[in-house]
Amino acid sequence: MSIDPNESHELVRRQRELASLYATAKSLTALGELDAVLQSIVRHAHDLMGTDFTYLSLVSDGRLSARAAEGTISAAFLSATIPAGVGLGGKVLATRRPQWVPNYAASTLIDHDAGFDRLVGTEDLVALLGVPLVIRDEVVGALFAAYRSERSFHAGEIALLSAFADHAAVALDNARLYEESRTALRELRKHVAVVERAQAIHETLTGVVLEGGTPDDVAQLLAGQLGGTVVVLDRAAGTRSGRVTTTVDADGTAHSVAPIRAGDSHLGALSWSRKAVPEHGVSDDMDLRTLERATHILGLLILKERAVADASERLSGELLTELMVGSPGISPSQRARAQARHINADRLNLVLVADSPALTSTELARHLHDIARDRAGLAGEHLGRATMIVPSTDDDRAADEVHRRLRRALGGPVAVVGERVTGHDWARAFSLASRCGAVMKALGHTDRGVTTSRYALYAMIFDADRVRELDRFLDTSVGPLVEYDRRRGTDLVGTLGTYYDHRANVAATARALHVHVNTLLKRLDRVSDVLGADWRTENDLELQLGLQLFRLRDLG
Repeated sequence: MSIDPNESHELVRRQRELASLYATAKSLTALGELDAVLQSIVRHAHDLMGTDFTYLSLVSDGRLSARAAEGTISAAFLSATIPAGVGLGGKVLATRRPQWVPNYAASTLIDHDAGFDRLVGTEDLVALLGVPLVIRDEVVGALFAAYRSERSFHAGEIALLSAFADHAAVALDNARLYEESRTALRELRKHVAVVERAQAIHETLTGVVLEGGTPDDVAQLLAGQLGGTVVVLDRAAGTRSGRVTTTVDADGTAHSVAPIRAGDSHLGALSWSRKAVPEHGVSDDMDLRTLERATHILGLLILKERAVADASERLSGELLTELMVGSPGISPSQRARAQARHINADRLNLVLVADSPALTSTELARHLHDIARDRAGLAGEHLGRATMIVPSTDDDRAADEVHRRLRRALGGPVAVVGERVTGHDWARAFSLASRCGAVMKALGHTDRGVTTSRYALYAMIFDADRVRELDRFLDTSVGPLVEYDRRRGTDLVGTLGTYYDHRANVAATARALHVHVNTLLKRLDRVSDVLGADWRTENDLELQLGLQLFRLRDLG
């Protein structure tokens, strides 16, 4: 069995990132010297980003000085300082946001320092990305990733380096707090105990992440350590404030909310609720800092989960499209790739197409991915439609269950239609399901889960192989009226359709058409001239069906 190179690469990358996360978290919780902690942060950031060199600079006395670096870098570069208001670093400090340039020397968007520019040339520094280091709303420095060739930086790289910058800021804060604790002998034992408690919490949180834990697992463990209740809020419910906010209810219940961020990306929030402790106020500062630091771990974990989910959805969608385009049949490579995802491609015998007025097909396909994983199937967007292929022994039940699950997730109407696959011909099943879905929509059936068999009456519309049967039926039923309208510029077809829609009620039909009853009766007389005087009795049912199929043909 062969493994898809893309999936193998994603797995290796995720393992490397998790290893770096563990090593970085260990550096945070280790109460070492500031320079050693910062060097550890820079080393792991360098390994993960894969840059030519990475360095970290802090602001001191109005100048920005490098404090830690990793990669091939000269001593002169490492010892250089520049005014805090110039260069890319100055722009990062001023805007408090990530900044980057594809070519530092050629950039006209930054204020250059002549001495630093000479070092840039010596070091062959070209592309540079800088992100701010922020401690309690104060920018204290910047973390840089540098390349010796011109290039751009994409959002994922910026978010990841920003997350590491958050860790670097935590490490700096830890070191400062530790040094301050040593200067106050009376508070030493109490402070060390608090720091060690925070250290133990971070060690435990890191273990949960390495064991494959979810954000909810992290929240549950944090609640066990801090007391009270901890909940992970999604992006919609979470606060977008840059700091931890705390409120206290009338009954004395305190609620602290810390945003989960990675660079400029808002990923949600961590909410901690507990009874306020009178002798300590709402809470100890270290507990709030522990809550805030937990958001950094959650930020990286959510980014990793999102990256893995995006990769999984992309690969699932790609394989689904390949099966559709290449059908009928399945290649050994496709069968092996499906097997690598624990999917038996030979059992994928039901194609389901979903449509919702509230979501785009891309958004709807994301919901189908969750269902496909549970049913050992594939999902994606194919030809502009949210599509899923799953194994099934009861097609009607499967379509109904998928509909009910989507409806619960969306909280609104959604139409799901399925078609059984024969001979690995997924393309034909997709075509039938899609065209049947269009017929359902035209009939106003926009909230149900069914198979195409439920619409067998209209099968000639959505089955392209039966188009000749449809043409023959329309020719014999409404064909004379269509031809009459074409030659005379009238609309007897529309008039008769409205007449049947109103159950042959002349007055109601006239009102619907905005004509006088006498005008309508004259039109019906012309229908008799075209179809014969006995059209109401001899072929009434056939004529009604023909009119309905004629209306739906173009929509199908």
